[in-house]
Formats: sequence, structure tokens, C-alpha cells
Amino acid sequence: MKYTPKAPAILLLEDGKVFYGKAAGKTGTATGEICFNTGMTGYQEIFTDPSYFGQIIVTTNVHIGNYGVNKDEVESESIKIAGLICKQFNEFHSRKRSDGSLKEYFQNNNIVAISDVDTRAIVRYIRDKGAMNCIISSETLDIEELKAKLSKVPSMAGLELSSKVTCKEPYFLGDANADHKVAVTDFGVKKNILRSLVERNCYLQVFPMKTSFEEMMQWKPDGFMISNGPGDPSVMKEETATIKKIINSGIPTFGICLGHQLIAEASGISTFKMHKGHRGINHPVKNLLTGKSEITSQNHGFGVKAEDVTKIKNMEVTHVNLNDNTIEGLRYTDRNVFSVQYHPEACPGPYDSRYLFDDFISMVSSVKTKEKKTAVSI
Repeated sequence: MKYTPKAPAILLLEDGKVFYGKAAGKTGTATGEICFNTGMTGYQEIFTDPSYFGQIIVTTNVHIGNYGVNKDEVESESIKIAGLICKQFNEFHSRKRSDGSLKEYFQNNNIVAISDVDTRAIVRYIRDKGAMNCIISSETLDIEELKAKLSKVPSMAGLELSSKVTCKEPYFLGDANADHKVAVTDFGVKKNILRSLVERNCYLQVFPMKTSFEEMMQWKPDGFMISNGPGDPSVMKEETATIKKIINSGIPTFGICLGHQLIAEASGISTFKMHKGHRGINHPVKNLLTGKSEITSQNHGFGVKAEDVTKIKNMEVTHVNLNDNTIEGLRYTDRNVFSVQYHPEACPGPYDSRYLFDDFISMVSSVKTKEKKTAVSI
């Protein structure tokens, strides 16, 4: 493959800060909330994670694209990030298992990227100033024109985005003869969350986010999975009302990321937009129930208000982030409902937290056993 010189490109932040670099991916302009991910591997899984919808990602690892892309290493059917900012965008790759280059992948998915910028300086700036909207462009360097376009981009606070990535129709996954039936509310679910359940002998029906509790109950599920997804949970009032019914049903329920936040909202616990969020595969979390720590995969820009949790008598904190002590896990003490802020499926990431899927299946099995005993005694 012949090397061709890169065209100039620009990154403009909402507060007027400018960084200059080179074009990568598709030539064009993209807008979104800027955020950074500290993972050293797994860039394709990150790019296809629906939770990143509407965001422009800064990758802190220097080399992006060096192992190409593979059709099996995706978390959804397409790239979900709004754009990419990186130091080294590698057009050449060297992995035998790859299906193509990252450059081709971005061009085929119409994704704009900017490379050859000082990503360390950008990350330090975001850490100080906080997450904000930005615009990247490889088709114009006109600051005033870019400022005009950026001014029309809505803030992530108050923005509902799950409807952009949820499935359009319900679908099934797994073996219909599996031991357990789990209903998944799709707010932007990652494929590896679904795989983690199927691997544990679950038959899934994945429902669009607007599906009513009554409709899901017609399938008679043994458990509910409240999925991850993008956007501000505080504005999802209809979905919060549905989840409140799920919580009160007595059916075992497990929430992940946005699902964790929606369970909190449904329980009377407020959420808030974080200064810069948590994104990466190296975040330390302490399990308060066992005293053990685990290294976790994370992607969220909203959190749960700790002061509100103390007001809920039948709710307890199960996990905390060891970097900033924010809440990473909750559970009800009088019903089979629990949630975590991070991603136990860990794709990408270490497998420290996969036990949570086993805990969920154990909970489902325990409830089913009790129901069978009750039915026999009657």
C-alpha cells in the first residue's frame, strides 16, 4: 500500500481551545461531546459500543489501528462513536486475523478522525476543564465557521440518546431449551453482555426500550437484564416508570451502566453529569460485600448521587470506585435486584467482574427453586 501525505485537520473545543492535526478516516466534519478512554487495546469494541453514541473519543494509547479490524470483535452492527481523536492512526496493520484496515473501516462507516495531535495535552485539558462539546474537521479550517456549527450541538446533559441505538423489533438469542429465560431491555446493549448470558444457559428475548412491562411479562421471563446505553438517565421518565414495575415484580433483575442509573432513578435516587466521566479498562473498584478489589472496564459520563442512597432504607452500596469513591454498585436488601456502574462483560477489559453474571444466574435459579417448592407444597 502506497503512503499518501495526510491533509490538515482541526479540533475545536466548546470553550474555544484549538488543536491542529492531520486527517484520518473519512474527510468531513463531526460534532459531539469529547471524552477520553485510557484502554491500551480493544479500540474496535470501544468504537462499536452503543454507549458512546454522540461522543468523540480521545484514545490515550499512542497507536490506534495497528492490529486492524475483525468482523467478530464488535459490540453492535456499526461504529457508534461520532468521531475519533488519536496520536497515531495506523493505516497499515499486521495481524493475520484482521479483515481489513481501520482506515477502510472508518471510511466505510463514514467516520471522521483527526490524528497527529498531542493527546496527552488534550486529556489533561479535559481533566481540568471537564467534558464539553467539540468539533473536528478535515474539510475546513475556518474557526468561525466551525464555531457556528458547534454552537448548534446540544449538551449531553438532558439529552436522551438510547432511542437512537435500541433495536426496532424484539428478537431472540440463544437456545430456546435453555434453563433460564431472560428479558433484556435494550437501551444500547453490547453484544458481549448478551453472549455472557447465553453462555450461562440463558434464552434471551431482547426488547426495544419503549416496550411496556406488561408486554415483556407475557413472555414470562425468569429474570430481567437492564442494559447499558448512551444519554442522560434523568430525562428517561417513561423508561424509569417501566423499570420501577420491574423492580416491584419480584423477578431477579440485573442492571449494567445506564441500567444501573435507571434503577437508581426508579428507586428515588438522583443521577448527575460527572466532570469528565470514567472510560477505560483499568479502573479499580472495591466490592464492599467481600472486601476484594477488581480492575474494571468502564464507560459512563453520569453517576449516582451518594447522598440520595442513604435515604433509601432497603438499598445498599455494594461497590465503590477507588479513584474518586463514586458509587459503582447498588442492591436492594429486600428483593432480588442489583446493579453495577461498570461493565462486567469486560470486552475489552480484565475478567475480574464476570462473577456478577454468575451471581445473577444463581439469583434466578434460587427464585425458581423456591417457586417450585411453594407450588409443590400447595
